[in-house]
Amino acid sequence: MTVDHAPPNLPGAPSEDRPAELETVTLAAASAGRSPLRSVPRWLRRTVGPLLLLVVWQVLSSTGVLHADTLASPLTIARAAGDLTADGTLPTAMGVSLQRVAAGLLIGGVVGVALALASGLSRLGEDLIDATVQMLRTVPFIGLIPLLIIWLGIGEAPKIALISLGVAFHLYLNVYAGIRGVDEQLIEAGQSLGLGRWGLVRHVILPGALPGAMTGLRYSLATAWLALVFGETINADSGIGFLMNQARDFFRTDVIVVCLIVYAFLGLIADAVVRTLERLLLQWRPTFKGQ
Repeated sequence: MTVDHAPPNLPGAPSEDRPAELETVTLAAASAGRSPLRSVPRWLRRTVGPLLLLVVWQVLSSTGVLHADTLASPLTIARAAGDLTADGTLPTAMGVSLQRVAAGLLIGGVVGVALALASGLSRLGEDLIDATVQMLRTVPFIGLIPLLIIWLGIGEAPKIALISLGVAFHLYLNVYAGIRGVDEQLIEAGQSLGLGRWGLVRHVILPGALPGAMTGLRYSLATAWLALVFGETINADSGIGFLMNQARDFFRTDVIVVCLIVYAFLGLIADAVVRTLERLLLQWRPTFKGQ
């Protein structure tokens, strides 16, 4: 009679408990190698940099290293913002500026998308439109301010036209690139499924061009605020830029910084709106989120 004896667990021999041990060791190593900052909420990590900047800024102002005539301290700027808000000056200026941006964004968006669709979906449209648009976009639209004043006067029209130009060119380039960047195999697949021309446009081309359109919208919003700054500092009698001009004449650096912060704040809000639209409209397109 033969008795089978289980071999001893030698140091190099496999063991049934070895996978569990390896998994435990791996998890422990991963936990040990993880940075402590990873456990901090992202919103808190994102505020560290701005808060440190404010602290250093206030310290330099309080110690006299940074003179008030050069740049006001954060506390002085906060008081100025409170005063402008309390008397209604800042909200009124923000409302005027937002109306200008909204009007320019609407006009420029319609024109840019319409030209991109006509040029991107048709070779004839490309031949008639693309060369002209590519030539005009190389001209700095800020340099058109004197002509816009001569053509449209000094009222609201040249300011809205300036914003519309900046928006239209960015949207045209990105929407056109998005349309022409659609995979040809998707077009062939749609044709094999019986989709006609407009079916391909609706179900294949436009969804494929949507990421490019969202990118163009983000660039357009940034350009809209930039054009607004230039437009409101020239022959303006209202708006945030008008406040900046007045503050410059009286050397009020605190009011100037308040206006710049408002511009930045409105730009961040606009970018957040576009990011939300991207998440809603591009749920079918998972992307890399970082590690």
